Amino acid sequence: MDIKKEYERWLANATADADVAAELKTLDDAKIEDAFYRDLAFGTGGLRGVIGAGTNRMNIYTVAKASQGLADYLKKNFAEPSVAIGYDSRIKSDVFAKVAAGVFAANGVKVNIWPVLMPVPTVSFATRYLHTSAGVMVTASHNPGKYNGYKVYGADGCQITTEAAAEILAEIEKLDIFADVKTSDFEAGVTSGNIQYIPDEVYTAFVNEVKNQSVLFGEEVNKDVAIVYSPLNGTGLKPVTRTLKEMGYTNITVVKEQEQPDGNFPTCPYPNPEIKEAMALGMEYAKKCNADLLLATDPDCDRVGIAVKNKAGKYELLTGNQTGMLLLDYICCQRVKHGKMPADPVMVKTIVTMDMGEQIATHYGLRTINVLTGFKFIGEQIGKLEKQGRADSYVFGFEESYGYLTGSYVRDKDGVDGAYMICEMFSYYATKGISLLDKLDELYKTYGYCLNTLHSYEFDGSAGFAKMQSIMQAFRGNIKAFGGKKVVKLLDYAYGLDGLPKSEVLKFLLEDNCSIVVRPSGTEPKLKIYISVSAENREAAEKVECEIVKDAEKWFA
Repeated sequence: MDIKKEYERWLANATADADVAAELKTLDDAKIEDAFYRDLAFGTGGLRGVIGAGTNRMNIYTVAKASQGLADYLKKNFAEPSVAIGYDSRIKSDVFAKVAAGVFAANGVKVNIWPVLMPVPTVSFATRYLHTSAGVMVTASHNPGKYNGYKVYGADGCQITTEAAAEILAEIEKLDIFADVKTSDFEAGVTSGNIQYIPDEVYTAFVNEVKNQSVLFGEEVNKDVAIVYSPLNGTGLKPVTRTLKEMGYTNITVVKEQEQPDGNFPTCPYPNPEIKEAMALGMEYAKKCNADLLLATDPDCDRVGIAVKNKAGKYELLTGNQTGMLLLDYICCQRVKHGKMPADPVMVKTIVTMDMGEQIATHYGLRTINVLTGFKFIGEQIGKLEKQGRADSYVFGFEESYGYLTGSYVRDKDGVDGAYMICEMFSYYATKGISLLDKLDELYKTYGYCLNTLHSYEFDGSAGFAKMQSIMQAFRGNIKAFGGKKVVKLLDYAYGLDGLPKSEVLKFLLEDNCSIVVRPSGTEPKLKIYISVSAENREAAEKVECEIVKDAEKWFA
């Protein structure tokens, strides 16, 4: 691509969006290069990028082009193509959703769109419930406010496969961003019936499915526990509070500053419940209210983080791995106790998720399926079970990045379900005088102490992209040890391993049941390192983890 020529073309043609037109006039040479050095990557996660002007940005033109490519793909594969669309609280999410709807309508693809902002799992659900050919969610999940994105779901409600993404990308790459995209007015589409709002009955059906995930099976628990909840200025407020209240949890305090949708995320610049700073205001509320439990969901409400009180009365954040293990143990224990465990039960987790999850699953007679990073691969496994007529075999799926799903009603992680099931689990143990931290200690005593950590390193722009590629190649060198722990085996998923798709992921199996995984993020300009350490106790594990990190970072030079 001739960057200068493309920039000039945008100056002449990108006039429909005043923000983009104005920004184009302010760009210097360095910013022009960053905005135009490539097309925004379209993959199994769809699109994700910084909002702004250029081919490497999220704007109405890149969204419309992706929608045109998807429309062309749908028309080739479905006799009567249709799509379900949702959007979150991010800047321009509603605008991008309506632009996409207008493109689909102009191409004869029937559009079903949520009338208000909704969580990610409701798009997966609507796609399945309404039997549409595809789903689109406008979101950048937990990224900072400058980002937005465009996730695509298949007819099964699961994020598109690698093969489908490649076919859609091929359609997108045929298009000229200005000459080949058909558009139509959103409101005119609503009036004509080509664009229809998804009815409230679908939302109610979704909430009912979440409520059906309970594993109390008639047992009574104390539902008057004091809960503080933060939607982090996203989409979770209505579905999470509705579900909890309908199931008897009424002692709920919502973090006021983070209650209403706001894409600027004024009190949590990184609206990710994985990050301590995003949970800080909720922790303050929990202290003031003397709450029993703090919950927070990310902007598109597919992740949920929690904090609980320790014996000293201070609030302690739990990791995604810890919460996932607690949920897995609770759900399995309840199912076994009440005779509700299915035949050939299955648990699905990602390869970077704590291995102790597999030990817990084995203890309860579950078969574990390990998949690549990304909940779409968990959804894919549920789909395979469904095709075999065994969807009920799926008991639980989770990933270390705070994503959980207890049922097969959707094919993506669900923060509404996660929040509800965490509250039920918390209440169940509280009724018996057991804290979640007590239960966690019990799991460590049973299966051995294990520490899992994640370290992210940011590499912005074209130079950063090249740097990440060179670092990955450096890690493919003949590395003998990390932090004094010998490398027993290197698993390189770039060629496909254990029946999994090809992926730019390296996993080093170290001695003493330790491991390190290195992978570039599929949605952010970051390199991620996941470390798992087994040791006698936390102190010993942290010491080993620190040494492994030091050794890993040497390869960044």
